[in-house]
Order: sequence, then structure tokens, then C-alpha cells
Amino acid sequence: MENNSTIFNPPAAVCRPRSACANRFLPLSMTRTGETVRVKNISGSDETRRFLGNMGFVENAEVSVVSEINDSVIVSVKGTRVAVSRAMAGRILTI
Repeated sequence: MENNSTIFNPPAAVCRPRSACANRFLPLSMTRTGETVRVKNISGSDETRRFLGNMGFVENAEVSVVSEINDSVIVSVKGTRVAVSRAMAGRILTI
């Protein structure tokens, strides 16, 4: 009799609660409303990283997700509320 079961090892985006995935990064686009996270890394081109950095998304910056509207995420970063597209939020890796 064969054992065809597989071991489920969820990707970082599936890990909840966050404490169970302390060593994994989660894109800002996957963060829940009301949750506060820290920016760990920004992926993308130099232009994208510079654009997001100018908005306050720099390493170790604290970011709170305020709300989600259509295809945008509204966050509070460095005391300012900004809206970023889900695609752009997907480039902001948090911990």
C-alpha cells in the first residue's frame, strides 16, 4: 500500500498568524486592513524603488494598512496617508 500524501508547506503569503512566519517576507498587498508592518525590502527597477522611497517606503519604516479600495491600498507611512496600486504594493516586502 503506497502513501500518496504530500506534505503541505505553505508559501509566505499563506502563513498566518504573522508570528508563525517571522523569518518570511509578505508583500504589502497581502497585509490585512488594520495591520501594522515594517518595510524590509523594495523589489523592482531603480526607478520603482526611488519612487516608493520618495513616498516614505524605506527599510524599517512602519506602515499601517488603513483600507483597501478597488485596486488600491491606502496606507499610513511616516504620518502620511498614501494610496498605492496593488501591483506597486506587491513590490513592498514587509516583515
